[in-house]
Amino acid sequence: MDREDAELPDAIARALPLLRDAPRAPDVSRGYLDLLGSTAHEPPGPVQALWESSAGTAGYDAAQGLGRRIFSSLRPPAGALRLPQGGFALDVGSGPGGVTAQLGRVVGPDGLALGVDVSESMLARAVRAYGSPNVGFLRADARRLPFPDGTVDAITCLAVLQLIPEPLAVVAELMRVLAPGGRLAIMVPSPGGRLTSRLGGLVAEPAGVRLLTGDELAETLHASGAATVHTRQQSLVLRVLARKAV
Repeated sequence: MDREDAELPDAIARALPLLRDAPRAPDVSRGYLDLLGSTAHEPPGPVQALWESSAGTAGYDAAQGLGRRIFSSLRPPAGALRLPQGGFALDVGSGPGGVTAQLGRVVGPDGLALGVDVSESMLARAVRAYGSPNVGFLRADARRLPFPDGTVDAITCLAVLQLIPEPLAVVAELMRVLAPGGRLAIMVPSPGGRLTSRLGGLVAEPAGVRLLTGDELAETLHASGAATVHTRQQSLVLRVLARKAV
């Protein structure tokens, strides 16, 4: 199907007016809005390359399911976001779309939940599994989100920052698009304390994984406009919930 002939999904039609620079000829030929086109995307490391491969995409849900049974803190914190009915939620690094779909259920049919990822295989799978009138998906760079300042009611970014180049720049970008009073939930793997730095240098960084600390994230969030930041280390998982200043 040519991009010009592709039918515009309902959620994407609702998303286009929210974009900072909406494309005149939206490419939705695979069911999601592709804002990167033929721009070359090179996975930053072997771990991310695996997730973006066909085999990695197929095994992603199984790995996440196992992780969520082991680490209760991996469960998407939708309740903590205090999303209003009819609100606008963003899931950055949406993968196969399960968290985005949960946000869509929270905001209800009058709201909108959008998942953002760079992986074409993940996005295609998310569209097949969860695309609906109020749940849609975009292919975009998390470092340059296509939304105006202060327009998103709540954002999740779960188990993905460690794989994205310039993760602290991404955190600042998430805060930029978050509405005043809105909430941002972040989850990253982190051994905690000095062990994070040691493992990061020895194992994680050569694999293309950046292990972040609570102090790093809190400092960046406050510098980017967060009024409150709560961090919680549980087992090997660091959870962060921030609220943007009004």
